[in-house]
Amino acid sequence: MRIRVFGKKDCAKCETTKNKFNHFLQKNNHLDSVNLEFHDMDTVDGFAEGAYNDVLKIPTTIIENQERILARWEGEVPKTEEFTSHFK
Repeated sequence: MRIRVFGKKDCAKCETTKNKFNHFLQKNNHLDSVNLEFHDMDTVDGFAEGAYNDVLKIPTTIIENQERILARWEGEVPKTEEFTSHFK
């Protein structure tokens, strides 16, 4: 399983999203089973990955399991109660 956060380093919502998921993963002992990725849209690689995933707003957060999208949020910080069910 992986969580992909597309954003920019100087974006407060992007940092909040990344930190929120990192905290959740640590608190619930999911660090070994879930990969948290941050794609910086200000870099060529991040922008290319964002284009491939149709990222139009930042932050965009995608939860995937074996390449299947389970949840997606665009332009907002996901609420904890919206994503916790994907990790049970």
